[in-house]
Amino acid sequence: MLTFSPRRVKGILLRHLYLLKHSLSRWIDLLYWPTVDLLLWGFITLYLQKDLGGINMPSLFLGALIFWNILIRAQQGLAVGFLEDIWARNLLHLFVSPLTIFEYLLGLVLYSLFKATLASGIMTVLSCLLFDFNFLSQGVLVFYLTFGLILFAWSIGLITMAFILYLGQEAEILAWALALLFLPFSAVFYPVSALPVTFQKISTLVPPSYFFETFRTLLLFKKISFNLLYKGYLLTFLYLLISSLCFFYAFSLAKKEGKLVKIGE
Repeated sequence: MLTFSPRRVKGILLRHLYLLKHSLSRWIDLLYWPTVDLLLWGFITLYLQKDLGGINMPSLFLGALIFWNILIRAQQGLAVGFLEDIWARNLLHLFVSPLTIFEYLLGLVLYSLFKATLASGIMTVLSCLLFDFNFLSQGVLVFYLTFGLILFAWSIGLITMAFILYLGQEAEILAWALALLFLPFSAVFYPVSALPVTFQKISTLVPPSYFFETFRTLLLFKKISFNLLYKGYLLTFLYLLISSLCFFYAFSLAKKEGKLVKIGE
């Protein structure tokens, strides 16, 4: 008859503690998500405590949610699509073929567009049927905001892929975590003015904050703030340039050091 052994229990506990000690991804999972959740819902709560003067909150939240979902799907279409090839140990096989890195990225970009379009289409239809909110009623501005958010999503996807190439599979968690790093500062569900002063300064460096503020200005005041839109696009193109340079450098380094052979093992 087997007897209970605290020593065996201690062994299992220590095994996972040792894994945690040397794993960045596990620490991110442990500390990062609670922090992001607390900041997000804390700032939403502070915003809702204010006198909002009869603002149509469902429209604000539903529209912001659809836009944020477009960003996330586009970013993950790039980063997770890249990870799919790593998990299948297919990356080396792809690049010993005539396939160029530009063709590979274009394929991932089109896949990310498919994911973003499908997911946002479903959300748009459901929000219209269930909540009487027509996301497309905002007119051509929806296109401007969507395109800007997708460009930003691609920049985050590229920098994530660069980290994975440089650091290996330990950086996989960034495919889900990196975009959410920007969430508290992006003014998705609350205006920038609801943030503490320090966070407001950080928000000026985060492109989505300008796009979401533009959307909020349209819903609340029935006007388009082209100034915010221009700033958002300018900052987005800067992010895209930097992330592209980082990715091509990491890819070149991975080829030179033979990491394309080892990655995924």
